[in-house]
Amino acid sequence: MNSEANLRITEIFHSLQGEAKTVGVPTVFVRLTGCPLRCQYCDTAYAFEGGEIITLEAIVEKVKSYNCSYVTVTGGEPLAQPNCALLLTRLCDNGLHVSIETSGAMPIQTLDDRVSIVLDLKTPGSLECDRNQYENVSCLREKDQVKFVICDRNDYEWSKAKVDQFDLRSRVGEVLFSPSYEQLEGAELAQWVLDDKIDVRVQLQLHKILWGDGPGR
Repeated sequence: MNSEANLRITEIFHSLQGEAKTVGVPTVFVRLTGCPLRCQYCDTAYAFEGGEIITLEAIVEKVKSYNCSYVTVTGGEPLAQPNCALLLTRLCDNGLHVSIETSGAMPIQTLDDRVSIVLDLKTPGSLECDRNQYENVSCLREKDQVKFVICDRNDYEWSKAKVDQFDLRSRVGEVLFSPSYEQLEGAELAQWVLDDKIDVRVQLQLHKILWGDGPGR
């Protein structure tokens, strides 16, 4: 492995996981800079550019300094930087529980098998639905999760159809339906799910409930 490999990093911070199956668990977040998508509800536009170039070794040492066993690599779109895959493997090699949050617009086929993937399939309301690489779905396993950020009823119906089309409930450990922040009320989404009796997890963003919409938490 190239010891000089590096990545452009927006921030590394320690917080509670706000989403997915480890919600509420103390986690170190490594936010990579850059994203080829422009989802209309994006809450991390500050990570589109800038950042600091840091070696993989320094990133791993910073993560380990928090003495926390869970780490999430996120963005932007972390897989837009080719060395992201090397970072994931290096973190796994250090005995950490590693997950990645990815848009589904980049291939995941070569990622380390030890990594838990949270794949965010883009709904029509995101305005980036045509960027989904559906061939990624066949690579998902039970340890992985698929997330749908839902803006309105049309997104909800589209997401239900995708869950059935790809038989996601039997393919992955969790199917997550999340209301788009300040676009759809969580209670409204929850009622749709209850009315239709569908087997998904409705999730709210814990970090926003606790700390609001600022960066770095």
